[in-house]
Amino acid sequence: MTGPHFPPGSCNGKIISAKYFSAGAQASATFNASVDILSPYDADGHGSHVSSIAAGNADVPVIVNGFCYGRASGMAPRARIAVYKAIYPSVGTLADVVAAIDQAVQDGVDIISLSIGPSKPTEDTLTFLSIFDITLLFARKAGVFVAQAAGNSGPLSSTVVSFSPWSVGVAACNTDRRYLASIILGNGTMVDGVGLSGPTFGNGTVYHKLVVAKDALKTNGTFPRTSEYIEECQHPEAFDPTKVFGSVIICNFSEGFLNGFSTLSNIIDTAKALKFEGFILTANPSYGDYIAELIPFAISGTLIPSVADSEVIMQYYEKQTKRDENGTVTEFGAWASTGEGRVASFKGRSPVVSRFSSRGPDIIDANRSLADVLKPDILAPGHQIWGAWSPISAKLPMLTGHNFALLSGTSMAAPHVAGIAALIKQHNPSWTPSMIASAITTTSSKYDNLGDPMMAEGYEPHSLHRSTPFEYGAGIVNPSRAIDPGLVLSTDYVDFISFLCSLPNIEANIITTATGEPCKSPFDHPSNLNLPSVTISALKGSIYVRRTVMNVGNSTETYLGSVLAPNGTTVNLNPTWFTISPQGTQDLDIQINVVRPMEDFHFGEIVLTGSMDHIVRITLSVVPVST
Repeated sequence: MTGPHFPPGSCNGKIISAKYFSAGAQASATFNASVDILSPYDADGHGSHVSSIAAGNADVPVIVNGFCYGRASGMAPRARIAVYKAIYPSVGTLADVVAAIDQAVQDGVDIISLSIGPSKPTEDTLTFLSIFDITLLFARKAGVFVAQAAGNSGPLSSTVVSFSPWSVGVAACNTDRRYLASIILGNGTMVDGVGLSGPTFGNGTVYHKLVVAKDALKTNGTFPRTSEYIEECQHPEAFDPTKVFGSVIICNFSEGFLNGFSTLSNIIDTAKALKFEGFILTANPSYGDYIAELIPFAISGTLIPSVADSEVIMQYYEKQTKRDENGTVTEFGAWASTGEGRVASFKGRSPVVSRFSSRGPDIIDANRSLADVLKPDILAPGHQIWGAWSPISAKLPMLTGHNFALLSGTSMAAPHVAGIAALIKQHNPSWTPSMIASAITTTSSKYDNLGDPMMAEGYEPHSLHRSTPFEYGAGIVNPSRAIDPGLVLSTDYVDFISFLCSLPNIEANIITTATGEPCKSPFDHPSNLNLPSVTISALKGSIYVRRTVMNVGNSTETYLGSVLAPNGTTVNLNPTWFTISPQGTQDLDIQINVVRPMEDFHFGEIVLTGSMDHIVRITLSVVPVST
């Protein structure tokens, strides 16, 4: 399909199909013609970003504001992309999204990457039976692998919006890449911050006058005396131009930033208008440390998200600044320079589950009743990820004119897994979506690059705690191992129907209405769905579940099973060892017994170690309760 900004020829061999869906959006809202463009063209940037992560070309130079940050590649750089635009900068509807998914399935795509979806469960139906999730079930029936963003409502529990076992919900983590920007004070003290910008004049070796925003205000100004005018550098009309020209200005993270009204973009505009040499955005003790999002600045700028570091700067400033009895500055004596912030270092702990990444446990309805499905499924990089960008940038004016952006979100994590799924599909063309999903999850790791158990960010900025499967799913994705997993656990469409029919207190006619399928053979318990994990939200006494594995290797292999039982349980595995030929299958009977009631989920795993070095991990998540 063609249209504004998308003429014939836009499908170029990399993009092999492009369509837009707008009937729902146009029926529900008035379009803004400048950004709600009726063509496949991306006026926002989000779609371009996630597409390039999944399947962007290899070795592309990332140039922003004239600086090359390095070279980037998509996860599957030789894959083809089909574009289905269903969300507009001003409006988006479920009807258009469902239409786009249906069209993608009809067109025969192998993988769907979904960085869009519901923000909360549907009020009047089970999470698994919403129109959106049933649409994804039908995509799975058609043989399409679906990678879905887990959501950005962490670190609260049960905030995942990828609910169903037939889609792969992807959580987000950091990488070991860091962008550090330092401030050198006039007394030689160096304070580390972050900021994707170049140094002040002199390449950080020349000092410039340091001025706090509130000390540079017009003495006879008529502007409101609110924090956004006084502290946050949002309004150039509030400043005395002679006091800020050529200086490094200290702005303060205050109420406006906390509430989302104040922006870095406004600081940049103020700095450009009044010709700041640079700016520093310091943390406010009244609000604590803040989360610093990295955006390329066209002028020198450094973010100091730590209150302790900010206080070091302010103590130096006050010591060097002379004031009269009214507190008015009579002499600015503080100096500073800022260093290069655009060069990456690779020394950090990773992966660490990102604070924003939505958490499990999975829920079955709007009342937050627990589901017997592990969510999220897998963890992938989603913090500070470079990707392509649309220069119109309808909703992020600070990125207008840029062809690349550095963004964070589970939106960025999901296409990593989509691209990996494409690589696995290329290597194993006959594999079904469930086989690909199993390979990705059972070969993942629960340890970071330092060899420690994976950590997660908590409620307080920069605080870490030991992570759990409700934060990372099966673990951090390992593409090289997922290509050759040894064993896979496979599920078919009929298995998902049996799963739905076995949900507690479910009426068979509800399943038939939603799917068109009768409830012929429900499982004894929902946890008997042949997933590469076992989740039981309320275990009383004892339960038997079965998992069936298939050898997808080229040789006969012997596996030895071991079990780490969740606290409060014992777990018996039968058989404890087996030999399996290529394409052969093996049933594993798992008995889980309550030995001590617990108030919350506890975790363990089954590890199958093969004689040819394959290792298959099945995560266990159980709440043992009293009978």
